Amino acid sequence: MHNDWTHVPVDYSDVLRRAMDSLFKTFENFSEGTFIVDKDARVVWINKRYAARFGFSDPQEAIGRDCEAVIPNSLMREVVTTGKPILLDLLETDREPLVVTRLPLKDDFGQTVGAIGFALFDEMKALTPLFSHYSRVQQELIATRQSLAQARRAKYTFASFVGTSAASLDVKRQARRAAQVDSPVLLSGETGTGKELLAHAIHGASTRAARPLVTVNVAAIPDTLLEVEFFGAAAGAYTGADRKGRVGKFELADGGTLFLDEIGDMPLVLQGKLLRVLQEKEFEPLGSNRIVRTDVRIIAATSADLPALAASGRFRADLFYRLNVLSIHAPPLRERAGDIEALVYAMLEELSADARPRHAGQFVLHDDALRLLCAYSWPGNVRELRNVLERAVMLSDSEHIDARALGAFMGAASVAASPESAGMTEDSGATSYAEAMAGFEKRFLSEALRASGGRVAEAAQRIGIGRATMYKKIVALDIEV
Repeated sequence: MHNDWTHVPVDYSDVLRRAMDSLFKTFENFSEGTFIVDKDARVVWINKRYAARFGFSDPQEAIGRDCEAVIPNSLMREVVTTGKPILLDLLETDREPLVVTRLPLKDDFGQTVGAIGFALFDEMKALTPLFSHYSRVQQELIATRQSLAQARRAKYTFASFVGTSAASLDVKRQARRAAQVDSPVLLSGETGTGKELLAHAIHGASTRAARPLVTVNVAAIPDTLLEVEFFGAAAGAYTGADRKGRVGKFELADGGTLFLDEIGDMPLVLQGKLLRVLQEKEFEPLGSNRIVRTDVRIIAATSADLPALAASGRFRADLFYRLNVLSIHAPPLRERAGDIEALVYAMLEELSADARPRHAGQFVLHDDALRLLCAYSWPGNVRELRNVLERAVMLSDSEHIDARALGAFMGAASVAASPESAGMTEDSGATSYAEAMAGFEKRFLSEALRASGGRVAEAAQRIGIGRATMYKKIVALDIEV
């Protein structure tokens, strides 16, 4: 059977015209209102129902008026100005809101000569599930953004760095000066000395305080993922990549501060890429040809000896010089023993409120307990001190804690605090300070590993040091796992 094409018209313009007429009449009949404006957003035509809704008994009275004079809150002028449609929108009126769509009208040369609008619904009940879902999603999005914004704000101030010793005051003086400029800052010091706290305080006192503070713990992220963590990735850039791509920390921190913790653990290959970003202030996400400009202030921290690493070729010397513009050394707690009492009571006040929120009592240390704390060398620094006090607050039967009770929570630490345990008796002075500290550290870490069932990451978290640092010490001290 063959189709008979003899009666098919060669010119389809008549069919197209009839289709457009039919479509317009359908919309005009079934919509709540229809009106047309010219290129100056003046009303050319409006149907009777729509005119009556806005107070015009005769539609002719609306002709020639500005669209806003006929329909308050109308966006038809935006459509004729931009030439772009507004397909679905809510138009607020003195009665129920209307669901409307607005389309530009163009001539044969593509120039916008007017616009047409349709009010599709005036009953919101049929659309209630859709609007409810939309409102819920919007609220969740707003809450998530607020949560992220709060998470990327400075959590600490210079007042959070407790201490009035000469060493503490010098650190705060240098940090306040660093907050007034925009140069990179390198924070050095042992783990637990408050480097992250200083980074937050510097950002919070800087001109970038209203912008994000984004943190990357280099030691906690596998080397293979660090580049993506820093610079992001295009969709499908690697096996398992997010279909929407991934935004890197440099892009998230734009306009603010990027805090690179334990930068000494960064792989050499990535060090070169980081140096280029610091110099050029731009980068390309992994698997992308997109150039991203970045305005980020870098604060880096390390517990490693970066000059020694640079001298041995394990850290790029040029990157070290680029980061070491403003250098601040956070002193270990043993070098500011005069701050221990102030630190203890600041921590006890916070810990008491957390442990017993409805209890008016305050934990107090006896003088012998304070002497015990001041006699200890604190290899884990402020973080270790807080750990000991937190255990005491949580497990003590009394609010008054003496040296004997505190020693039970310090464990090996209380033993190491006594001269006898370090081998420094009256009869023997052969053991050096370094040897005694190494011996204690080995026993302390071994005990932490035993308490954690040999799980290195858990042991590191319990005693308040980084996992990478824990592994290094296990190797250096020849500890069996």
